[in-house]
This record gives sequence, C-alpha cells and structure tokens, in this order.
Amino acid sequence: MDLKKILPKNGPPVNEVSKYIEKYKNDLIVIKYGGNVFIDRNIFNNFISDISILNKLGLSIIIVHGGGPRIKKELEKSNIQSKFIRGLRVTDEKIINIVENVLIDFNSDIVNSLEKIGTKAVSIHTKDNNIIEVIPEAEELGFVGIPNKINNDILLNIIKEKKIPIISPLGLRKNQAFNINGDTAAGAIAKSLKCRRLLLMTNVEGVLDKDKKLIEEISSARILKMIKNETITGGMIPKINTCLDAVNNGVTAVGIIDARPKHSILFELFSDKGSGTLIRK
Repeated sequence: MDLKKILPKNGPPVNEVSKYIEKYKNDLIVIKYGGNVFIDRNIFNNFISDISILNKLGLSIIIVHGGGPRIKKELEKSNIQSKFIRGLRVTDEKIINIVENVLIDFNSDIVNSLEKIGTKAVSIHTKDNNIIEVIPEAEELGFVGIPNKINNDILLNIIKEKKIPIISPLGLRKNQAFNINGDTAAGAIAKSLKCRRLLLMTNVEGVLDKDKKLIEEISSARILKMIKNETITGGMIPKINTCLDAVNNGVTAVGIIDARPKHSILFELFSDKGSGTLIRK
C-alpha cells in the first residue's frame, strides 16, 4: 500500500500512520459526526474525503450521523415549535415523521457522496437494514427511544464486504420509528460490538479545564470530579455520560474531537499527538 498516494499532503506523517494502521488492523471504530458539524458544506466534504481515506487504509469503521440543525429547519418550515426536556426533543407523531424523513434523506446524501468518490457505503435506518430496537426513553418525550438491542450481524456482514455502514440515529419498537440521541446511538453500537474506539466528532475543541485549556487525555474518575465541581456543564454532560458508559462497558477509549480543523480524524487516529480529548477508564 502506497501511503503517500492515499494520504493528504497536510495530513499526519507517513511514518506515524504506518505504525497506527498496524495497531487498528483488527479493530472496529465507531465515528459519530454531529449534525452541527455538517452545517458547513466544506466540513462535510472534508469528512467524506477522510472517511474514504480510512476505508482505503483498510480500517473497519462505522459511521453514525446526527441531524439536529436540518431537523430544526424542517420543523420551522412546518411552523412546529420544538420543546426540549433534558436536552431531548419532545417528539409526537407529526414530528417523528419529519425527523425520520430528514435523517433518512441526510443518510442518502452521505452514502451518495461516498459512492461518488469510489467508496462503498450502506444506508442503515428504520426503513432499510434497521439494526436498533428501542424502548421508550420516557412517556413525556413521546417517540424518543433508548437502544435496547443492536443487530451486530448486519453491521459485521457489511464490514466484511469492505463497505461502510452509515447509520441514522433511529430505531424501531413494534414497527414504530423512534428518534434516538445521536451520541447515545453511537455509544450503544460501540458497546455492543466492544469497539476499540468511539469518536464523537463535534464543533468544540474537546474537554476543557477550568482555565479553558484543552485536556488531551483524562480518566473517568477525573471526569466525574469535573462534573461535580461544575467545570463540565450543560450540553457536554450527556456527551460525557455516553463516553463514561462506553469505557465502562468494553470500549477501550473514547475521543471527543473537534471536526472543524481539516483532517482532525486522521490526526486523532494516526498521529502521536492526536486531537481533542481521549477518555479512558
């Protein structure tokens, strides 16, 4: 494999890449890209290119995508006001239909963009290859689910064919679609498959200390202290809870990575420095 031909010129050094390819050779990696990251089409195109590179390098990757901003836009078009409880969108019958359509449409966008540059990908959502069975999160939230069971076989068969599963954060219960928090869906899949890595690609640098400096690596115990003393607050807490749940249930390490800089995913996986924050047990 000629790494120089595959890697971008402004990516991680070739000697470091070859070392890490060996390391990840037989492992599964789940990568979740937040919907906020995709507002910028340049970041989206960069993501498509990097995912294609990972596939060419022979890594076994699974992608879970978000879609919050697109959903918000569609709901506004229909004059529907969103109500949130504990950071989760209250989802009635009308809203779940819109959410499902938006996420499936976005899923196709990702798959088609990858296929255009010669990378084979497979859509996974409630209308095609569904892999997630859910239980309702809470009655007050309506059609919002928590993953209860993951169909690993479908995913492993797709990966065996050197294709990339592209997963919408949706699940089924008695043939009814439920919306799932994207981080929660990615965490459940990573746990179910006992993946080496779960990477949450977002639009923040990573976990910051009290002085707003990036923490490059952190243990579960220190994270819990930071939640207690309110260094970590707000929207970062559910993300962190997903990370802690994953590392305590068989995932080797979880990264919270800033998806905005070019090739941040390649630097995280293939360079000594990494990017963002790595959380270990």
